[in-house]
Amino acid sequence: MENQTRVFEFILLGLSEQPLQQQVLIGMSCSLYLIGCMGNLLTILAILLDPHLHSPMYFFLSNLSLLDICFTSTTVPKMLVNYLCRHSTISPQACLAQMYFFIAFGAAESILLSVMAYDRYLAICCPLHYMTIMNALRCALLVTVPWTSANLISMVHTILMTRLSFCTNRIPHFFCDINALIKLSCSNAQVNKMLMLVLGGSVVLMSFVCIMASYTPIAVAVWKVPSAQGKWKAFSTCSSHLCVISLFYGTIIGVYFNPASTHTTQRDMVATVMYTMVTPMLNPFIYSLRNRDLKSALRKLLKGNHLA
Repeated sequence: MENQTRVFEFILLGLSEQPLQQQVLIGMSCSLYLIGCMGNLLTILAILLDPHLHSPMYFFLSNLSLLDICFTSTTVPKMLVNYLCRHSTISPQACLAQMYFFIAFGAAESILLSVMAYDRYLAICCPLHYMTIMNALRCALLVTVPWTSANLISMVHTILMTRLSFCTNRIPHFFCDINALIKLSCSNAQVNKMLMLVLGGSVVLMSFVCIMASYTPIAVAVWKVPSAQGKWKAFSTCSSHLCVISLFYGTIIGVYFNPASTHTTQRDMVATVMYTMVTPMLNPFIYSLRNRDLKSALRKLLKGNHLA
């Protein structure tokens, strides 16, 4: 950001400017972050150590857990350090880096959720050919696509952000959010706004279309199952994923794709806290509570038993 206008560092205003509220929110954020990281880390370890979980579904789930850890670690630790050290500034370079990784991990998670929906479609609608189609090479490719495409999208946003100059350095947020930075710009940011809608909308829309295309035949297949027990068993393999999708996309759309007239700082902050802290914290609990095999593996891991 060498071409900025008299801005050599940014000031992150945090979750609240009220001292008492800030203490409560910081304590809550720290708890959510630690619980989320621990839950996702245990999920990854359980999947790695239990041979019974070495299947495509759990391979994608372990990648989702890794993304959740990276996603929250991009913003929350910096916020906590700022609060503890009473130092709320961030350099332009660090701000750009934070924005880059936040967009990259968020976009990768969005695309990975659609990959997981495709995996559930094959498992339920094509069970006889599932292991043949979802071989190791295809699984690796389906994981590489979200990481690669998300980083390319994030790179475009970051490069365009370097073109802007800023007349103020006070960011009304707890991290360098692309929306907040664009609002601080005193130069023409129409290209940034347009690409944020086009690229961001494309990721969300394409992921949503893939999810709907996967779950429509799943719903038809589940409906055709004759027994109630069989229907519940088929539905239970997808219910966790549907819960995670609803939480993630609901808050993302609420922040980035609603009309500007409906936005308020407090509303956007609450929605951002939901998808940056609450959703990544809830994901491992949603999957473990709904999945008997994963629950058993986690129980063995916590007891220190040899997983075999």
